[in-house]
Amino acid sequence: MLANWLKRTAPAVVLVIGCGSGQAAEGGSVSKAELDAKVTYCKTCHGLQAEGFRGSYPMPRLAGQQPEYIENQLRAFNERRRTNPIMFNVAHSLSPDILKALTSYFLNLNPKPLGGGDKTRIAAGRQIFTDGVLSAEVPACATCHGADGKGSGAVPRLAGQLPDYILTKLTNWSKERGLDKTKPDSSEIMAPIAHNLTEVQIKQVAAYVSTLE
Repeated sequence: MLANWLKRTAPAVVLVIGCGSGQAAEGGSVSKAELDAKVTYCKTCHGLQAEGFRGSYPMPRLAGQQPEYIENQLRAFNERRRTNPIMFNVAHSLSPDILKALTSYFLNLNPKPLGGGDKTRIAAGRQIFTDGVLSAEVPACATCHGADGKGSGAVPRLAGQLPDYILTKLTNWSKERGLDKTKPDSSEIMAPIAHNLTEVQIKQVAAYVSTLE
């Protein structure tokens, strides 16, 4: 049922394969120099291998992330359905061709996770990830994100994500996502899940997925 819901609500996105080498996207007009410049710009915040970065606040891992998910979220920034002052400007400046080239490039990166989650919470997080929390009507994370946490299509990769980033996003979900109720996207399915998980449970899941490669 969840898979069918996602198919109905996720915007149709054409994915471009083979841009990780820096060559122009097939049918597009992205030069190696242009792609390299944008990649360098992204890595300023997201880490040298797009593995994420901890500064004044955590920057998410883009390495290995699903292209369709990235495109959907950038569209949400553009349309002010998701809030982030920095990403408003970044999303607005990306052409369709460079966006496809960038998402393909990031998909093909696979650095070691930064980790940093509380090791004492990993076992409990694994149980929530694989079994869910029945008493809180929270389904298993693996149902949508996959047993390996790598996601698919509009469903994001969680494997290797910074635990503090996951904590920040889930505990602030209603303040950052779905701000335009007339334009829901596939992320809307997470709203009740984020609401029903306790902060401790979020920390547990975050600790577990941060160990996945």
